[in-house]
Amino acid sequence: MESTPPLSVSEPAAGKLHIAMFPWLAFGHIIPYLELAKLIAQKGHKVSFLSTPRNIDRLPKLPPNLAPFIDLVKLPIPKQIPNLPLNAEATTDLPYNKVKYLKIALDALQQPFTHFLQTQSPNWVLFDFAPYWVGPIAANLKIHTAFFSICIAAFLGFLGPPSVLMDGADYRSKPEDFTVRPRWVNFETNVAYRLFEITRVFDSVTGLDDGVSDLYRIGAAARGCDVVAVRSCYELESQWLDVLEEIYMKKVIPVGQLPTTAYDSGEEETSEEWLGIKEWLDKQGRGSVVYVAFGSEAKPSQLELTEIALGLELSELPFFWVLRKRRGSDDTELIELPGGFEERTRGRGVVCTSWAPQLRILSHDSVGGFLTHSGWSSVVEAIQLERALILLTYLSDQGLNARLLEEKKIGYSIPRDERDGSFTSHSVAESLRLVMVEKEGKIYREKVKEMKGVFGDKDIQDKYVDNFLNFLRSQPS
Repeated sequence: MESTPPLSVSEPAAGKLHIAMFPWLAFGHIIPYLELAKLIAQKGHKVSFLSTPRNIDRLPKLPPNLAPFIDLVKLPIPKQIPNLPLNAEATTDLPYNKVKYLKIALDALQQPFTHFLQTQSPNWVLFDFAPYWVGPIAANLKIHTAFFSICIAAFLGFLGPPSVLMDGADYRSKPEDFTVRPRWVNFETNVAYRLFEITRVFDSVTGLDDGVSDLYRIGAAARGCDVVAVRSCYELESQWLDVLEEIYMKKVIPVGQLPTTAYDSGEEETSEEWLGIKEWLDKQGRGSVVYVAFGSEAKPSQLELTEIALGLELSELPFFWVLRKRRGSDDTELIELPGGFEERTRGRGVVCTSWAPQLRILSHDSVGGFLTHSGWSSVVEAIQLERALILLTYLSDQGLNARLLEEKKIGYSIPRDERDGSFTSHSVAESLRLVMVEKEGKIYREKVKEMKGVFGDKDIQDKYVDNFLNFLRSQPS
C-alpha cells in the first residue's frame, strides 16, 4: 500500500476526498464498512464513520497509522423507542423478532444525520440498505451518494429492480415464488431460496410485518443513489454484476471482497482467552479441527442445537464451537446443550459461550473446516485462509450466499427438509466428514484453495478500491 503523510482529520489534503460512511446497525455490516474505510484511509482520504455511540465504542481499535484519517462519529438513538430494549443498538443485542424496532430507531436518526451533512459537507456518502432515506437528503444538499451493499451481487440481483421492490410490480406473491430463478435473470443458475429459508423471513422481507420492508429499503437505496457499490468481484460473479447494471439502470462498481484484517493483534496475542484457545488448538492435528460459529445474529433453536451437538459427537472430529445461547437481555428462548455432551466430548471438543477471536482461530494450522451460517464476512474469512465450508443457513441473504457457494463447489450444505429446514445429527456428521476428510469431498477442499487467490490477494483488493476511488474522484463536485 502507498504510504501517506499525516493529515488533519478536519480537512482532507488537496485532491483527497472526504467520504462519510453509514452502515446498518449490525456488526456483519459495520465491520465490512470499516474494512473499506481502512482501505480508503490508506490512500490518504478522510473518512467519517457514523454509527450509534455503543456501536462506535465496540469497534475494534484502529491501527495507529490510520486512526488520524478515520473520524468515528456518534449519532445517539432517541430515547424510548417503543418495544426497543434499553441499550440495544445492534442486531446482536436483540432476539430476531425485535430487530424491526431497531430499524424504527435507525429511521429516527434522519435529523441528526442531516445535521452532520449540513455541517461537515462530505464529498460522498456511502450508505447501507436500512437508512434508505439518505439518498434524497444528500441530493438536496448536493452531496453525491453510493449505496454500498455488503451483500453480494447475486443476492441483490435475485431480489430485483427498484420497481419490483418498491412499486408493487413483483409477480412473486408467495414463498414458493422465491424458490426459482427470477424472470430478469437470463442465465442458468441455482441461486434461489429454499422454501424453509424464505418462509423464515417472508414477513420481514415483504413488508407483511409492521414497518418498512427490507425489500422496500433496498429498492429505495438503489433508486436514490448516484452509484451502487457492491462487496463483490468479477472473478466470482461477473454475470450477477451485469444483471445489477441492467435492473438498476446505473453504474455498479464492485469494491472487492474486503477480507477482514487483524486489529490490535499485540493485545489479542497475549490475552488469557486467546492463550487458552491456542494451547488447545496447538494439541490438535493439522487441518483436523472443525470450527463452528453462526455469527452475531443467527441462533439455533433448541432442536437444531441438539442435532448439531450430537452430529459433532457422531463425526468423531475435533471441534471448536462458539455458541451464543442468548441474543440480548430480552431473549427469553434459552437453549442448552444435550445432557452429558460436554463430558462425552471433553478433550476432543471445546464449546465457548463467550467472545472468541474468529480470524485468529481460523488462522491456526489445526483448523481445516468451518461449519457456518453462510454470512458473507465469515465466508470471506474462511476462503482467504483456505478453510473448507460446511453450510447451515438461518436468515436473510444466507440462503442465496449458500446457493452461489454450492454452484461454484466452494461449499457444501447440510441436507435439510425443504419445508421446515429440519436436519438430523447423522446428516451433520456425514456432511462434516465428507468435506473435511473423505475422498468424495476433495473438490470442496481444493476449490477453497483455488479461490484464496481471489479473496485473499491484497493486490487484487487494492485494484478494486483504486477503481472505485477513481470513479468517485471523477464526478464533478
